[in-house]
Amino acid sequence: MADFGAYAVPAVIAAIVLFGFLRKVPVFDTFVAGAKEGLRTSVSILPTLIGLIMAVSMLSASGALDLLSSLLAPASQFLGLPPQVMPLALIKPFSGSGSTAVLTQIYKDCGPDSLAGRVASVMAGSTETTFYAVAVYYGSVGIKKTRHTIPAALLGDVTACILSALTVRLFFSC
Repeated sequence: MADFGAYAVPAVIAAIVLFGFLRKVPVFDTFVAGAKEGLRTSVSILPTLIGLIMAVSMLSASGALDLLSSLLAPASQFLGLPPQVMPLALIKPFSGSGSTAVLTQIYKDCGPDSLAGRVASVMAGSTETTFYAVAVYYGSVGIKKTRHTIPAALLGDVTACILSALTVRLFFSC
């Protein structure tokens, strides 16, 4: 069973190629056309992604994230969120890698089995990188007006943050 993963990907690729040949699809030409389209899509969304990554980096490096977290500390305590998870709640909608770095720091500072570590784990797993996802998916198909997408997604993220603390307190004894 340990070698299953080593054979699964080549087997799936071989099955797709075989299926294409049986259907008389020009497999290589279709692959090249798809790769070209993927490259065009990547190039079209690149400026948006660079801007998003730069903004997240500046927010973290400037100390604004820590300042905003300390300003929101009373609200987080009212909602039952450990103050250590506020940077995670703030960075997660913007950056997956940034939020992973914050999550790792929470584990180092508080421990993975602490209240903050458990709430951060649930929060990281139940929230989305909203702005990144909107930039990639909407940008790839050329949608400029997101209408209700961002407010609805952010409301979902806020709900997930609040419920992560409640869930940990209800189901795990810390």
